[in-house]
Amino acid sequence: MTLPSTDFTTLILSLHHSALMHLGDAPHSDAGAPGLDLPLARQSIDMIAMLEEKTKGNLAGDEERLIHQVLVELRLRFVEMQKT
Repeated sequence: MTLPSTDFTTLILSLHHSALMHLGDAPHSDAGAPGLDLPLARQSIDMIAMLEEKTKGNLAGDEERLIHQVLVELRLRFVEMQKT
C-alpha cells in the first residue's frame, strides 16, 4: 500500500476527515458506521483553525484556500449538528 505524501495539504485533509467522522458524515474505519462525537469534532476543527493562525502569511495560495474552505465547511456542519 502506498501512502500519500506527507505535506501540509495531507495534514489538513486528514484533520478534515477526522472532523467529518466525528460529525457522523464519514464512517469510522474500525466500526464502519458513522458516529457522532461533537467534542472530538470541535477539537479537530480547532486544530485546523490553530494551524491557519500559526501559518498565516507562510502558505501558498492553494493551501490558504484549502484551509479556509475546510474551516467554513466544518464550522457550518458543526452548527447544523448542534441543532439536532
